[in-house]
Amino acid sequence: MEKNSEPLAIRMRPKDLSDFIGQDHVLGEGKLLKRALDSKKIVSLILWGPAGCGKTSLGAIVAKELNAEFQYLNAAFSSVSEVKKVIAQAHIRLNKENKKTAIFIDEVHRFNKLQQEALVPDTENGTIIFIGATIYIPHYYIIPSLISRSIMAHFNPLTKEDLMILLKRAVTNKEKGLGHLNLKITNKALEHLAILSSGDARKALMSLEIGALSITVDSLGDRLFDLDVAKASIQKNLFYDKADSYHYDTISAFIKSVRGSDVDSALYWLARMIKSGEDPRFIARRLIILSSEDVGNADPFGLVLATNCFKAVECVGYPEAQLILAQTTIYLACSPKSNAAYKAISKAISDVETQDSIEVPEHIKTNSKKYVYPHDFQKSGIGGYVKQDYGINKKYYFPHDCGQEARLKEFIDRLNEIQ
Repeated sequence: MEKNSEPLAIRMRPKDLSDFIGQDHVLGEGKLLKRALDSKKIVSLILWGPAGCGKTSLGAIVAKELNAEFQYLNAAFSSVSEVKKVIAQAHIRLNKENKKTAIFIDEVHRFNKLQQEALVPDTENGTIIFIGATIYIPHYYIIPSLISRSIMAHFNPLTKEDLMILLKRAVTNKEKGLGHLNLKITNKALEHLAILSSGDARKALMSLEIGALSITVDSLGDRLFDLDVAKASIQKNLFYDKADSYHYDTISAFIKSVRGSDVDSALYWLARMIKSGEDPRFIARRLIILSSEDVGNADPFGLVLATNCFKAVECVGYPEAQLILAQTTIYLACSPKSNAAYKAISKAISDVETQDSIEVPEHIKTNSKKYVYPHDFQKSGIGGYVKQDYGINKKYYFPHDCGQEARLKEFIDRLNEIQ
């Protein structure tokens, strides 16, 4: 394969740490991973973070820094027998050349327990240097015996500034990049690519290459890469998997924004979920729960609206469902908040679970002749009420003095005055 037939993102991969951009929180001077590399003491390494943030590139650099043979495997396409074959070759290499092998396993979360366990003995005795890469939190997908033997490094999405540096390098590099194309690229075009790449260097460089190669050459042999070209070369993609932490983190940010009455943040996280293809019924269900847990009786209509929101999105689906979700989100975010009902039932359930059961008093059992009917005792502003033992002499509900719940508090206060 000719060098320039490889994708730009492959050609522009850093060859050593001095070329590597980003992840200063783990690779900066004095940080754990940098210290481990400097000491040449890495036995195994797990890199986790979103796509295009440098995990594979760093894996190759680590192998080079440790003077080890770099072997790449993708867990999506590799079996136990293939892993064992690579390990067997590592034994031969170590015995004949006294050289270790760094086995880089991309998407290591796809390996099942048996496949992962095949790596443990040779990682333990130092025959291989295991480097795993995943987009997911390792503790949910990687076996404890590998985690306990590994340095774990969480990679962040690259910043806009990081991506701008990488893009400018690619534009000017004549050997590996696009420097031979005489690109005249505007700063706005670079910023657009950097922003819409969402921290993914691979996506940024791929979009740059697509745009550069599709531009018409002018009479002077130049190619003008302006904002319009950038817009036509990239689409916004969101990293969002319904089975992983990004899914739960996003819905968590959404719910907490509504609870915190930050309507604009709530709408942004709602938009993220909508554009990522989240099931509108899932969002609506969470709004129903929130309407009772966090708004409660401060605005009882919130529950009515949220329940009807769920019914409505079931009827219409996307794209119209986004309007219904937005309307309900705005209403709940802008409503007075009370968790008094949530706290009340939580305390009552705790007592039921941990304390002796209380017998139902005789006078309020079924068909009791001693029950006193409250409606026979009308009181001004309260209606039917008479003091009567209902079996529980403990207070669970403490209404907040806000919204409609203030009226409930006033009602309870008046009952206490009567008593």
